[in-house]
Amino acid sequence: MKKEELQNGIPGFPKTEGVKTLLGDPKKAIIKLSLPMIVAMSVQTLYNFVDAIWVSGLGADALSAVGFFFPFLFMLTAVATGLGVGGGSAVSRRIGAGDKKGADTVATHTIVLMILMAMIFTLPFFVFAEDMFSLMGAEQVTHLATSYARVLFGGAIIIFFSNAANALLRGEGDARRAMYAMMAGAVLNMVLDPIFIYTLGFGVAGAAWATLLSMSVSSVILCYWLFVKNDTYLSITLRRFHFEGKVIREILKVGLPASITQLSMSFSMLILNLIAVRAGGTDGVAIFSTGWRVVMFATLPLLGIATAVISVTGAAYGARDFKKLDTAYLYAIRIGFIIEICIGVVTYILAPQITSLFTQSGDAARIADELVIFMRTMCVYYAFTAFGMFSSGMFQGTGKGMNSLAATVFRSIVLTTPLAYLFSLHMGLEGVWWGIVTGNIIGSITVFLWGRMYVRHLLKTGADAAYIPEG
Repeated sequence: MKKEELQNGIPGFPKTEGVKTLLGDPKKAIIKLSLPMIVAMSVQTLYNFVDAIWVSGLGADALSAVGFFFPFLFMLTAVATGLGVGGGSAVSRRIGAGDKKGADTVATHTIVLMILMAMIFTLPFFVFAEDMFSLMGAEQVTHLATSYARVLFGGAIIIFFSNAANALLRGEGDARRAMYAMMAGAVLNMVLDPIFIYTLGFGVAGAAWATLLSMSVSSVILCYWLFVKNDTYLSITLRRFHFEGKVIREILKVGLPASITQLSMSFSMLILNLIAVRAGGTDGVAIFSTGWRVVMFATLPLLGIATAVISVTGAAYGARDFKKLDTAYLYAIRIGFIIEICIGVVTYILAPQITSLFTQSGDAARIADELVIFMRTMCVYYAFTAFGMFSSGMFQGTGKGMNSLAATVFRSIVLTTPLAYLFSLHMGLEGVWWGIVTGNIIGSITVFLWGRMYVRHLLKTGADAAYIPEG
């Protein structure tokens, strides 16, 4: 099938706005799909700031309790996000190849796999939460961490569905509705936080209840679009559903490495928490978990652009248009690099003012100076993140999930955590932060060089490396 036919429309392949975007100008596609996700992620990260501010009012112990749970929340969202990336990537490639029926089948399998994975994760984490935090060295904050964690462990299926459904919408180029769902949950979360934490007197567990309820509302909106209103490009139906091995393999070919990629990052975060405890006690965890919210906010434009890179490069790969793939990939890196340089400069200058938002209580004020140091150290590597993150996104979009996994393991496990430990031996808590920075810079540049080699191979081999949908 010729590329021109895919772009101009074929029978059974309606030209929805999302499909037009995916198959159109790659630079415009990157921008058009990135902006809604950047807005949505900005609101979500703003919620994370607000949540931390409300929790900080309970004292440094409450911040530490949330910090101890952070790697496990990252773990749950890692598996859910990975499954969504696998499904969304396969959907984009099917769209690029003109396979509407195949895209529908992939979407349905993604939802079913999401339900199964949520069931597997919920029970053991819920039951053994207290034991896990005790083994991690939570000590006096074990009870607080457990009360917070069990709420979100119990609602794991909501976390899974929200991530998978949003990824499917992005996979078909409908980033706008994905934005609406994410924003609705985040805004509601900000409203509910003080009510559950203070008005109802739930304390730190109230923040978890506010999060779960907000995500539930977001999931209801997604369910309405996908199953009731049914006006998305993808048609998802569970009637007469049966597993197809080839479809599962196509999803998991990217989804499983993507989940392991995220899990390796979660494992890295867990190890970094332990290193921070060793170097700075529970205050070290409070600094790391609180300051990491700033890092997430600073790099969220890259996360939004990365979702676009996966979809656009996936569609270009399915359509055998490797020049368009290359254009989208390099354009994303260029704008991401420029954006993060600006954010890094602003973060460095305003670090004391940002810190004051999280250290309002007298108890939390003791970590203020160290938190400023953390923020000013982390901003050094922001711009380099674009090279690694978008290279991984390109690998995922083209179905090379193992490449993305290998790149992340190299950066987070092989480089970052050992360097953080080694630097901490000589520089204390500040050495942990410099180890993170050094590992991320070296890892990102290495992954980019690998990505360029892969794209050049596609451009050289042309049709010989074409995408053939499984099944």
